[in-house]
Amino acid sequence: MSLAWTPDGTRLLLGGDKNDPTIREWNVLTRQQVGQPWKGHNDRIYAIAIHPAGTLVATASQDTYVRLWRLSDQQTIAIFEHASWLYSVTFSMDGRHILSGGEDKKISEWEVPKAVHAQILPITTAYHACLTGDLFTAEELLTQDIHIDANDHIAYVYRSFVMARRYKWVHALEDAIKSISIRPSLIGYISKGIALCGKGLVREARIAFDVASIFMKEDSATSHLLLLIKAIALFNTDQHNEAMLLVKELAAASPDADLGCRVVETYLNVQLGTKALGDERLDEAADHFTAAVNVGAPSSKIIETFEDLTVLFGWDLQALCLTAHQKRCYAFLSAGKPDKALEAYNDMMDAIDESAKASCLVWSHAFKQECSALCAAKGDAALAASDYDRAIDLYSAAITLNSGSSTVFANRCKAKLNKMLWMEALFDAQEVIKLDSLSYLGYNLKHAALHGAQRYDEAIQAFRTMLSKLDDATDIQTRKLRQQYLRPSQVERVIRQVIDVQLEHAPLRVLDTTTGLLCDREAQISAFKMSTVYKELLSSTITRSDFHTKRIEEVVRRNLQYAMLSHRWEGKEPLLQDIQGKSVYDSELNSVGGMTKLRSFCKTARDAGYNWAWSDTCCIDKNINVELHGSVNSMFVWYHHSALTIVYLSDVSPSSKSGALAKSAWNTRGWTVQEFIAAKVILFYQSNWTLYLDDRTPNHKESVAIMQELKDATGIDRSAVVAFRPSMNGAREKLHWASTRVTTCQEDIAYSLFGIFGVRLPVDYGERQEKALGRLLQEIVARSGDITGLDWVGKSSAFNSCLPASITAYEAPPCKLPSLPEDEIQSSVSSLRQMVAVDFASNLYTQLRNMSAPRFATQRLHLPCIAFDVREVRRVRSPALETHFKYRVKADGLQDLLITTEDTLVQFWPARPIEQNFVLVRPWDRSLLELPDFGNITESEEDDETSPSSPSHDWSSGPPVKQDLELRTFRLLVRLGQPFSAFLLGQQRSGEYKRIASDHDIIGQVNDIRNPMDIRTIEIL
Repeated sequence: MSLAWTPDGTRLLLGGDKNDPTIREWNVLTRQQVGQPWKGHNDRIYAIAIHPAGTLVATASQDTYVRLWRLSDQQTIAIFEHASWLYSVTFSMDGRHILSGGEDKKISEWEVPKAVHAQILPITTAYHACLTGDLFTAEELLTQDIHIDANDHIAYVYRSFVMARRYKWVHALEDAIKSISIRPSLIGYISKGIALCGKGLVREARIAFDVASIFMKEDSATSHLLLLIKAIALFNTDQHNEAMLLVKELAAASPDADLGCRVVETYLNVQLGTKALGDERLDEAADHFTAAVNVGAPSSKIIETFEDLTVLFGWDLQALCLTAHQKRCYAFLSAGKPDKALEAYNDMMDAIDESAKASCLVWSHAFKQECSALCAAKGDAALAASDYDRAIDLYSAAITLNSGSSTVFANRCKAKLNKMLWMEALFDAQEVIKLDSLSYLGYNLKHAALHGAQRYDEAIQAFRTMLSKLDDATDIQTRKLRQQYLRPSQVERVIRQVIDVQLEHAPLRVLDTTTGLLCDREAQISAFKMSTVYKELLSSTITRSDFHTKRIEEVVRRNLQYAMLSHRWEGKEPLLQDIQGKSVYDSELNSVGGMTKLRSFCKTARDAGYNWAWSDTCCIDKNINVELHGSVNSMFVWYHHSALTIVYLSDVSPSSKSGALAKSAWNTRGWTVQEFIAAKVILFYQSNWTLYLDDRTPNHKESVAIMQELKDATGIDRSAVVAFRPSMNGAREKLHWASTRVTTCQEDIAYSLFGIFGVRLPVDYGERQEKALGRLLQEIVARSGDITGLDWVGKSSAFNSCLPASITAYEAPPCKLPSLPEDEIQSSVSSLRQMVAVDFASNLYTQLRNMSAPRFATQRLHLPCIAFDVREVRRVRSPALETHFKYRVKADGLQDLLITTEDTLVQFWPARPIEQNFVLVRPWDRSLLELPDFGNITESEEDDETSPSSPSHDWSSGPPVKQDLELRTFRLLVRLGQPFSAFLLGQQRSGEYKRIASDHDIIGQVNDIRNPMDIRTIEIL
């Protein structure tokens, strides 16, 4: 067993054997063991040595190690390994080295770490009481020592320190002076300097510290410590700048003093920060605490080396680092900077050891709760201000600090949703659900996150779950909230209604430009419902405020709009049966005629952004009569409602110049008239599917050059095309457009005009052109009263003699008779007023005004007209005419005229009468009455596919002329006196009439307008 006494004789240290390799410390006054056994060695302890200053202990053990202990806290501060077992150990006289000897018969010398030399206070009976802060016990012990030895200058010094720590500066100064008077010493003048600083006598204190320095030997560690004590004492008298400067200068001048300087600088910054924190100078406080942390104060184990500072000033060096970090955290927190506070907290946790972490568990919990609450509150403010990045950071801090509530997760989720961080928002939404599974909010947020991530099926399911949570809610407020939401099934019904309206004017079958598959209407709707666009629309329309019919209509329109093909059939074309159930892009269809054109059309439509395309070759099942008839009648409407009509010009090469379009065979086909006119947007493509003339105009109907070229080729004016609306008015001009066109099926020349006139009629392939055209013209006259279609030259139809047998009868331009200038009309009116009685004119006007509209039914035309009986027909010999005959015709009230016809007429004259009657008639044109136009209502686009509901009684095309009745009466007489287009009718045995066709217009003119007129309605077969 080994033993050793402390220099003051109050402690006895005992070393144990190999069964108990510990050191036990005994207080000889109380005969009690002090603290726990010192543990470290693992074999017998042979020797114990005490440092000359009484602060350190060295032990040698059979385990080959020398251990250096600090007496104050029994902690190992250094370990040295000898080459063999150790039997002895001692300190050098200056205490700077340790010498050890062992079994190898060698002496080893070890340097005591420099940090442990920074102590100037001897160990006394009161040292430990001062160290632990038990100042009253320390004062009692020191007073006892003074009573025992009145010349114990050390006791007076220590009691001065105790008085100074209790702010009893007078007593502290008295004890310091007493100590110096007994024996001047380093610590005596240090105590005097501290006491003088406490009394505010800074100049005298500086002198005391200067005198203290003369008692130092050549010991830099002690010198450094003295300067640090002086700096601290000056700091305590508010000489902050001087104190800080002294510490920094010392650190810069002597690297050996760096450790102590960092400790002191850290503490002084903590003190400055604490004062600023108390004065509510929060930012300044945070800066001081940050400076304290950034100084890099050493760990608590090394700080204990400077425990003299604790004895002198009561510093808690053990918790210095921890205190700096904690106060820094609260400074940021108090300044309303929770994110900075959290950063400071994380810095602290990285910097301190496990024992320090364990010691501040309660503090950490309270801080994290407070910081978390502040982070959440600041996050709410940032969220309200739309500062989403900061809101996310703050909520994240709150969650990190305190796990997070459902509210914090929900708010962070909202911020992430606004930043479109969909997957991160989804995570937060899931956390909200986990924390509060009964609430609707988590599912609401989950829906939003999934919707943003374009996972629409899952989003809709989350929304349905949310609705169930709202339905199950018991509180009134939540149930009211439910009222603002729509069920997906409600939205689906509305979308379906919009789909039905959108497809009402669309083809029955279309090609999917992506898959190349032919789809009927249900397949098209099904494909749309499976699309991402549909699911996005359904998922986004969740509240009544979200419900915007126009948006639904726009989405449906954009996704169901289609492109139409306008082309001419060339040999074999792919039919419905060829492609049904197959993709037009499949190579197995390569052998089908016309497939290259169909594929290119689909690809062109797809590249233009259209999901659907229609071609007349394969999108109609021509084996189903009902479908075929419906398609023929709907063709104009389909083209009109298409988003784009693609015209393919197979005979226009890419190298073609301007004028090639006009020469294309496309302009000769019957169906292309309505396809061109009906389409709102049209683009012409050359044989290689590039744009005609590389014209990039979005709509070639807006291309002046292309439209002029088409006008020159077809006679159709651009204004008529752009503003065209289906109607039966102006029938003669529209018939002229088609007069030179040809169709494969002769009936199609009439059927292709159904849409242009806005009529729906049965389709009967095999009835031939004559009948098909007759039914169309009969419908036009019967329903509109427009008789301009009776203006033709050529051969009469078997359907009705007033109608032509072929569309080519309209090839000649309409009969245009010169109209009188307004000044001549007024002059003629003045003359007639002198010649014609007002009653005569008024009666004629009234009689004509009361004429009924033309009627056409069952192939019989009831034509209101002014009739002129023919009294003479004589053939005029003309050897040049072989198939036609020319006749001179005289009629009552008309000037003589010549008529050329292929019909053979029976000649007659007054001396040679016949039984058959002939009349020349002027079909009554109601516009001559110049009545105000009350009923010319512009047809809306929605009515394009419908026919007029009733015949119009206003056939005028000009603007209304506002004049009194008498003036209109005489103006009518003037107009009746002008040349007019006439028909020659021959009465049949049954009493009806038939029109005698002429190969030229028959122009009649009355002899004298004052003669009575035969006004009647004639039935024509």
